Amino acid sequence: MREINLHNRVLSADLCNLLNVSDDTVRRDLKDLADSGKIIKIHGGAMSKSFVSTFETQDEVYAVQAKRQIAAKTLSLFKRNMVVLTEGGTTILEFAKMIPEKLPATVFTISPQVAITLSAHSNLEVITIGGKLNKNANLHTGSSVLNQLSEIKVDLCLLGANALSVQDGLTDVDWEVVQVKKALIRAARKVAVLSISEKLNTAQRLKICDLNQIHYLVTELSPESHFLAPFRNNDLQLI
Repeated sequence: MREINLHNRVLSADLCNLLNVSDDTVRRDLKDLADSGKIIKIHGGAMSKSFVSTFETQDEVYAVQAKRQIAAKTLSLFKRNMVVLTEGGTTILEFAKMIPEKLPATVFTISPQVAITLSAHSNLEVITIGGKLNKNANLHTGSSVLNQLSEIKVDLCLLGANALSVQDGLTDVDWEVVQVKKALIRAARKVAVLSISEKLNTAQRLKICDLNQIHYLVTELSPESHFLAPFRNNDLQLI
């Protein structure tokens, strides 16, 4: 459950390796957890309910207080009349709720959840970049999204993190999502990654970018925390 909540989506094969158990054991346990309503079973693995049910309750969101701290810190990067690009995820949704009502800006997003949340702000122009809905990530993906992203250049891109490390950079498990996140990075002058500290020093199978392509790392920790020491050796601003 910790792995599912922490990384939002996990593969059965990775759980087998991590826990040193058989595929049958993982499959049975995931079925039991899905039957009891604690997770959502997907092809080849499972995903957290909070990742796709954020409008229903905040009680199920993993580390929600830490994510709210991160969201509040991220506001320091958000300036008047800025053009911002976002993906989705629970941390970015918390940020979307906190944007001051009187702050004018333009926000492009590939997340239908983020777009709906931002619609409550009268001074924000919200533009949804549409395509096929990847139900495992609640994001628009596919060639139409990649084409639209290739035609814009924004001031700041806000990304969540499945896993982030100095050695492997930003990584994920979903091929389509990885391609879209690469396009998000290319479309931005500056990139900020919003991540709870538990996701740092972890890695997934598919690479999105190296650490040197990220300009800001926002966590719930103090920038002076010893835990963040490895990340201070790069041209990266810790917030």
